[in-house]
Amino acid sequence: MKVFAKPFGKKPAKVVEGEIIVLEDKCKGCGYCINYCPRDVLAESEKFNAKGYHYPYVKNGDACTACGLCELMCPDFAIYVLKKEEK
Repeated sequence: MKVFAKPFGKKPAKVVEGEIIVLEDKCKGCGYCINYCPRDVLAESEKFNAKGYHYPYVKNGDACTACGLCELMCPDFAIYVLKKEEK
């Protein structure tokens, strides 16, 4: 029996890395981005923004795959994701 290293001769999929940008002063602290992140990248900051809310911060940036779910869930458009360039 022959075992193939690559299924169907294709290269393994590349995992995209992302960088999360939080616009702290636009955030109202709803926590949707924190709760819905599948990779547990974000956490609630202990600091307050100009509106008096706890905004999210990136606690585990290396785990981000640029899925954009945090960006879609934010009702205030206070967070967005950039795909990191390949090195």
